[in-house]
Amino acid sequence: MSPDVQEPVPDADATPSFDLTTQPWLPVLLRDGVEKDLSLTEVFERADDIRRLPGDLPTQEFALVRLLLAVLYDALDGGPPTRDAWAELWQAGPEGFPAEQVAAYLSEHRGRFDLLHPERPFFQVADLRTAKDEVFSLDRIVADVPNNDRFLTMRAHGAQRLSFAEAARWVVHAHAWDVSGIKTGAVDDPRVKSGKVYPQGVASVGMLGGVFAEGDTLRETLLLNLIPREDDDLLRHDDEDLPVWRRPQAPGAAPLPAAEAGPYGPRGRYTWPARRVRLHHDGREAHGVVLAYGDPLPYRDMHGCEPMTGWRRSAQQEKKLRTSPVYLPRTHDPARAAWRGLAALITGYPPEAVQSAADRGAAPGLTPRVLEWLGRMAEESAVLGRDHLIRVRMVGCEYGTQQSVVSDVVDDSLSMSLALLSQQGSRLRDTAIRAVQLAETAVWLLGNLAAGLAEAAGAEQATPRAEARDRGFGELEGSFRLWLATLKSGADTGERLESWRRVAHDRVRALGSELVESASEAAWEGRVLETAKGGTNWLNAASVERGFGRELRKRVLAPEDDGPPPGPDGDAPSPN
Repeated sequence: MSPDVQEPVPDADATPSFDLTTQPWLPVLLRDGVEKDLSLTEVFERADDIRRLPGDLPTQEFALVRLLLAVLYDALDGGPPTRDAWAELWQAGPEGFPAEQVAAYLSEHRGRFDLLHPERPFFQVADLRTAKDEVFSLDRIVADVPNNDRFLTMRAHGAQRLSFAEAARWVVHAHAWDVSGIKTGAVDDPRVKSGKVYPQGVASVGMLGGVFAEGDTLRETLLLNLIPREDDDLLRHDDEDLPVWRRPQAPGAAPLPAAEAGPYGPRGRYTWPARRVRLHHDGREAHGVVLAYGDPLPYRDMHGCEPMTGWRRSAQQEKKLRTSPVYLPRTHDPARAAWRGLAALITGYPPEAVQSAADRGAAPGLTPRVLEWLGRMAEESAVLGRDHLIRVRMVGCEYGTQQSVVSDVVDDSLSMSLALLSQQGSRLRDTAIRAVQLAETAVWLLGNLAAGLAEAAGAEQATPRAEARDRGFGELEGSFRLWLATLKSGADTGERLESWRRVAHDRVRALGSELVESASEAAWEGRVLETAKGGTNWLNAASVERGFGRELRKRVLAPEDDGPPPGPDGDAPSPN
């Protein structure tokens, strides 16, 4: 805007309003590559023109997708009643997408989607305040100012002011991903002690390893994650399950009693008021915020109503509660690329854990229920063929310092055939998991090579080993992703696995040759080492390379068994 052109001054007597159903605030990437903001109504109307919602952070996109799903579930009275009804929505294409039904729903509840409503502002509490009427910096809800580190953000001076569109996105994000830690107490919150509320845990999805299926358009993405009411064993639906905007007004800062907070269906969970928020604004922009703890949300054994994460058994919780099994969400490891955790993603647990689980009467892990439902559709319906390719997106936060800061954000994806998710695709799954194990073996050997070269030179070994492993996984990642997409129904699994053996061997062998060629003169000269039996051994670059090549051929090209590779200390590392 030209400096000579002045923005219109809001009418001082008018009630400020920012209607999320009609005002543009959701960031979208259109299929033609154009980025823009759209309103809630427009997003549903143009769902087939939209590629995805590229939020300010990947975690914001996850939160916004869940918000849209809650709207869609509620507009459809809890979602499609049956798989056949879901299939009709999918087959009808863009013309059959219920955009008009959603638009009518949003119009009916329009007052609940006003970010600045004087009594019920969207996702906020209108009279939220502290005993001293403090107003805090917007940094408290803007997560792209990492741990107050101004060098890692475009906001050199923090989030001093936000447009209402951006503020709305960060309010949604705060309810989903806000950190724990000590927060200033709000008036009427019974948890306040000496003006503070001590840590109550991260927000509603902070403990999840977020997983959702991504289609070629937003329309496909929403439908792929819309589980019908018929599949109640995967996702509990309840007529009393409501999104936050249709629930009774939250009682100020006080949390709802557990008996009143449920039921925990998708509409409620996807819009859970994990925080109490109040934006402060001047009618043009937001300039401050009050942020307090909201309603606590249980995580334990919630796999029947939270489909967008994997689950793991917790021996610690089982011992504490004296019950079994107890499942907790499986979180993502920022240091481990998604393809390396494939076993946990598509089976819920690594294959070597199956027998011990059977002995104890329950699976040691569960796959995300949204993927399990897609596997069912691939088997039982011709609408989604078994060879239909989807992208599985994985989003999560790693928190540090007692969950009071965000230390890392996970955003990764894998493209795979639905056949890998179906019950009839066990051979394909076994092949994919074995391929990951072969990659782990090859990279483990590459790390040993780097450590051996360092040892021959009399140098420290841990750093070269770690650097070589990082490089090895980086080299194999792209090839594995392409290879995984070729695993479809009818594929010759033996031939596919042999193909991967050759790729893994050749790529890692080439990296090994580069390490040897760049070895120091001291490594080539070598040195004498004592053996465990009291003898001596001459170790140099040549002998280390010979051992590496021999083991790589033996363990990757022609392994004697199909077990997992040994770890750095001789133990088998977990593939998940």
